[in-house]
Amino acid sequence: MNDSLITALLTALEAKESVALLTVVQANGAYADALGSRAVLRPTGDSAGKLGLGQLTEQVLTEARQSLHSRRPRLLTYEEPDGSAQIFVEVQRQPPQLIIVGAGHVARPLAELGKLIDFEVVVLDDRPKYANKQRFPMADEVLARPLTETLRTWPINTDTFIVLVTRGHSHDVECLLEVLDSPARYIGMIGSKRRVQAVFELLEKEKGIARHKFDRVYAPIGLDIGAQNPAEIAVSIIAEIINIFRGGRTTSLSDALRADPRLPLHPNRGND
Repeated sequence: MNDSLITALLTALEAKESVALLTVVQANGAYADALGSRAVLRPTGDSAGKLGLGQLTEQVLTEARQSLHSRRPRLLTYEEPDGSAQIFVEVQRQPPQLIIVGAGHVARPLAELGKLIDFEVVVLDDRPKYANKQRFPMADEVLARPLTETLRTWPINTDTFIVLVTRGHSHDVECLLEVLDSPARYIGMIGSKRRVQAVFELLEKEKGIARHKFDRVYAPIGLDIGAQNPAEIAVSIIAEIINIFRGGRTTSLSDALRADPRLPLHPNRGND
């Protein structure tokens, strides 16, 4: 493996990114010289190394991106008039990262559940009284730092899942503005239906943020399982994250409300 591929793999490791390692394992005809060639593909779309497959390369990279997104290995086979090739796409997976912004009552069971499903768990709060290892012994990192400044410089990628559950909705909104345009796989924000709607309308009006950008935000957060206490709310959030991560077919509450804004948030408890 040449230096450029090693550098790309080390860079991905430091950034905690999953990458795809592509190897030409069979090649005949016009592609014969490509046998054994390798390339590394990052989630950003950047690649290192040369496959030597000519015009076929772009198609290979496109299909490899799909494997990287699904986090599954794949054998790509191509039969062309002037030759054939097989490329093995090996996905070097990093554990997905769950960033819990806010160290309140919901954060503790959320961190526990995040570890149970093998996520790397990071808890962030600007209050050392709450953001500490004694309170979150299960977390991989507990950060007592300013919220927005930390998120602004955090290495967010497509394996990052962000949950905004701070002590005040104004803090959630400030943090949302920092991550809204990030490549995060999931952004969830706690709040009632009315409050979330009001926040989106305010940001659209005062910040000039295009309405469609909020479509990627899971708010109100979680699956509608009628959760009430912190542990139940954490279960609903983790269930939604698993649904996104594994490609499940359950409709998130936020998507259901976008399809029908008149839908009660919790039918048994009245319209929130």
